[in-house]
Amino acid sequence: MNPRNLAKRALAAALGTALSAALATAARADDYPSRPIRMVVGYAAGGPTDVVARVMAKEMSESMGASIVVENKPGASASIAANDVMRSPPDGYKLLVTSLTLNVNPLLYPKRYDYDPVKAFEPITNFVNNPMLLVTNYDSPYKDLKSLIADAKAHPGKLTFGSSGVGGSAHLAAEMLATEAGIKMVHVPFKGNGPALQEMVAGRISFMFYPSVGIPNYVAAKQLRVLAVGTEKPQKEFPGVPTMDSLGFKGFEQGAPWIGMLAPAGTPKAIVDKLNKAAVDALAKPAVREQMAQLGAVVVADSPEQFRQFLIQDKARWAAVIKKGNVTADDAGN
Repeated sequence: MNPRNLAKRALAAALGTALSAALATAARADDYPSRPIRMVVGYAAGGPTDVVARVMAKEMSESMGASIVVENKPGASASIAANDVMRSPPDGYKLLVTSLTLNVNPLLYPKRYDYDPVKAFEPITNFVNNPMLLVTNYDSPYKDLKSLIADAKAHPGKLTFGSSGVGGSAHLAAEMLATEAGIKMVHVPFKGNGPALQEMVAGRISFMFYPSVGIPNYVAAKQLRVLAVGTEKPQKEFPGVPTMDSLGFKGFEQGAPWIGMLAPAGTPKAIVDKLNKAAVDALAKPAVREQMAQLGAVVVADSPEQFRQFLIQDKARWAAVIKKGNVTADDAGN
């Protein structure tokens, strides 16, 4: 056969394959979702990420006409969940709801987690961010941050702080405090912020940084005391509580952990856009915004591209914190 004809046939076959793939993708997007969607959370039930995910799953289920089920896969600083979703088919039926550990894990464990968070996932939207609060047990001897730091300086290694795991928001915030205050403390990691907070309520750890979600309820019940808020301005939910900035500790407002949703890399844009619209529409509802406000969360609801750019900036920010605090994967305190 004439080589030119062979080339034409090969080109036609290639175009036909590409067209078939494009049509199949379009068909999948048109009838998506046609079965339940799993929303995987890398933290234990009851923590901030889980609480926000369940609110969003309920609201998005209604608008998308399909059940969205939250599945908790805690452990290894949320990397179990991230790896599960990363390796799933890019069809929109398994999504990841996570926080800053997505960026931090590869920074702390470059050999174990050799992936680029932006390239390994398709960002959908950043639901909310959660300003950090420094909390202690209501009956704790520490009535303000000054007394806590004074005790830590007088007794190096005495104070313990909880977190959702190495590299989590609570861990890094406490390391920032330790570095700036010049104190040494013991890090006690848990499989999620929820379990860590319960230990805080029980008085078995000295203090912890915790996202603002749900904390007003614990304060009202006289189970926790808030010593400082990691925001630029005082928060009306915590009258009389100073900001970290006003106490001389800068930059804590920039470390507010986010809670966002991502899909495996390669998920069709049409599906990503459908998920983004469902999430953004849900977060625009007055009732949902009020619910998030009561939880202490600040609504973001950005576009996939805006979320992508945020993730790039977030990675750079935490790389600087880890370097400054000399935080390592085996770190148990500072």
